[in-house]
Amino acid sequence: MQNHKTQLILHNGQFTTLDRQNPQATAVAIAKGCFIAVGNDDEVMCFADDHAQVIDLNRRRVIPGLIDSHLHFIRGGLNYNMELRWDGIPSLADAMRRLKEQVARTPAPQWVRIVGGFTEMQFAEKRLPTLDEINAVAPDTPVFILHLYDRALLNRAALRACGYDRDTPNPPGGLIAKDANGEPIGLLLAEPNALILYSALAKGPKLPYEYQLNSTRHFMREMNRLGITSVIDAGGGFQNYPDDYKIIEELHQTGELTLRIAYNLFTQKAGEEVADFTKWTKMGKPGDGDSYYRHNGAGEMLVFSAADFEDFRMPRPNMVPNMENDLEAVVRILVSNHWPFRLHATYNETISRALDVFEKVNRDIPFDGLHWFFDHAETVTDANLERIAKLGGGIAIQHRMAYQGEFFVQRYGRKAAERTPPYRRMLQMGVNVGAGTDATRVASYDPWNALYWLTSGKTLGGLSLYPVANLVDRETALRLYTQANTWFSNEEGIKGQIKVGQYADLAVLSADYSSVPEDEIRNLVSVLTIVGGRIVYGDDEFSALSPPLPPAMPDWSPVNHYSGYFKPAANVAALNAFAQTACGCGISCSLHGHAHGRAYQDAVNIGDQRGFWGVLGCSCWVI
Repeated sequence: MQNHKTQLILHNGQFTTLDRQNPQATAVAIAKGCFIAVGNDDEVMCFADDHAQVIDLNRRRVIPGLIDSHLHFIRGGLNYNMELRWDGIPSLADAMRRLKEQVARTPAPQWVRIVGGFTEMQFAEKRLPTLDEINAVAPDTPVFILHLYDRALLNRAALRACGYDRDTPNPPGGLIAKDANGEPIGLLLAEPNALILYSALAKGPKLPYEYQLNSTRHFMREMNRLGITSVIDAGGGFQNYPDDYKIIEELHQTGELTLRIAYNLFTQKAGEEVADFTKWTKMGKPGDGDSYYRHNGAGEMLVFSAADFEDFRMPRPNMVPNMENDLEAVVRILVSNHWPFRLHATYNETISRALDVFEKVNRDIPFDGLHWFFDHAETVTDANLERIAKLGGGIAIQHRMAYQGEFFVQRYGRKAAERTPPYRRMLQMGVNVGAGTDATRVASYDPWNALYWLTSGKTLGGLSLYPVANLVDRETALRLYTQANTWFSNEEGIKGQIKVGQYADLAVLSADYSSVPEDEIRNLVSVLTIVGGRIVYGDDEFSALSPPLPPAMPDWSPVNHYSGYFKPAANVAALNAFAQTACGCGISCSLHGHAHGRAYQDAVNIGDQRGFWGVLGCSCWVI
């Protein structure tokens, strides 16, 4: 009946295929890593044979595997096991409780690091911890907390570990806050250059090679838990090629990748950009690799003089006068070698100047269908969208405003925030648009927060940023996170849909994305994730199908104690444990001592952190 041995059949599901010729299905058959049948159960079950594994999906919603078009995955994987995540935590009280617990289990000379992925606006208390609060829970263990692009909080032990003292000078574009006696207090500010924040972070201990392998595997598993099957890695500061790619190369060679990764090359040192790209264009070409690990071109940093820092608490930085000359030299190398490229650009003013360069180069060396694009583009205008579309370019957008929207509004006003970025207008004007997160050091890697932001226009703090005219419906948002993103890796038509002939990448969801209440979009996870026809993650009724994964290394890793991005619906057991242990049984707080018993008796939802702990939270975690 068919020429391929069927490896897997999924049936009794609700498939959103994103194939306009066949938009809905209940079953699929998979062979050799690709879909060979997509239809109703009767049609697909005909493909069953003695070799096929058959799985009943229990009417679960199924979507194409999610693709993040801007994620710093390779760097994030090297560090994932060392980092305590505050992603999704609803209260500062609970966040600090986790910090105190992790401090207790972290041995010297290791640090406790909270490296982005959260905003103070997500907390019920609407604030960051004070330095006194951090020092109270961690008097001896170095603690580093990165908040967005704007600041880092270091306790006294971390200041000592970094070697910061009264004689340490401020770096260009950064501030080491000091007290009246000239001593550092533990606050580092980007003004607006975030290099000061990342330089401090780089002073901490690194994981050994074997631990980095394990760490990257755990980060992939977290991606798979959220339904992600592909990422485009945007390089990153302190991510040197090829040295820092050895881990991902080895996992690829041993067949342990559970994500498809397309990687861009990011120049690392100002003044050496031309040398970097000249060397790299001789080492290989975009497309080198295979469907799991492939070279994708240049960026997001092409030249340091074109980097506009995205700290909305600070005024917009003006690019230096020599930006155009620097950028032109690199773009000529890239276009001459037909290398796709991406460029970080937050502000319209930067985009205007970059477009002047691109149009000039295109007159001499036609781009000729080359896939190039801007990343971010929060304040881009219609005039520049026209220029981008005319030159065949694109824009990779991220949900950075979900984390920083309140700060943008404080500086520029509500009206200016209505088009940050104008993603629906981009689509109307024929610009190639794809969605992602820009994780891990600022916004979180959770795709469901991004999909919620695209469809609701709301920040994590609950602020509605956009009018309805700038929002998209759920299917359009999903398409931006799947099919549309394949343009950004030159993989159109081979993935991003549930369609015969495409890679069999999909996610079976914990609830129905198409019909859950808007606020519940953020709580979605996958219960069964498949990449190339291979099951890479399972939960709930599919948990027995999930491949084994060794414990996180080292044994004190936060990953062994917390479940990654916090999802209320997926953390019932954790909340129950929280009620039994953290809310007051073993402490002297007069308010919360033994309160969980009353909470259950009175049917109080202890998962409602704001309701249980109050707007300002409880300070009993300091004890």
